[in-house]
Amino acid sequence: MTKVNVLVACGAGIATSTVVMSKVEQLFKENNIDVNLMQIKIAEAASKQDDADMLISTTVLPTTYRIPTIKAMGYLTGLGIDKLNQEVIDTAKKIQDDKN
Repeated sequence: MTKVNVLVACGAGIATSTVVMSKVEQLFKENNIDVNLMQIKIAEAASKQDDADMLISTTVLPTTYRIPTIKAMGYLTGLGIDKLNQEVIDTAKKIQDDKN
């Protein structure tokens, strides 16, 4: 199965992205999606996007990216989690389909 490279970003690359990392890691496991997660500061996203397939961010995106981006504030607020989980899974599966 194709591995999906996922950037998980927050403003400083420490607190909120750590919370999101554990949640998406669990989500990918439950859905049998093979991923490589990288925790970064949002400022690093533009330079790292060439090595990644998608970006999950808890902060406002400062620019547009060439890879799919998902705003993941729901993981912190608890609002709209089911919809957010579905978006993350659907995006990862589409990436896998495109790679195969």
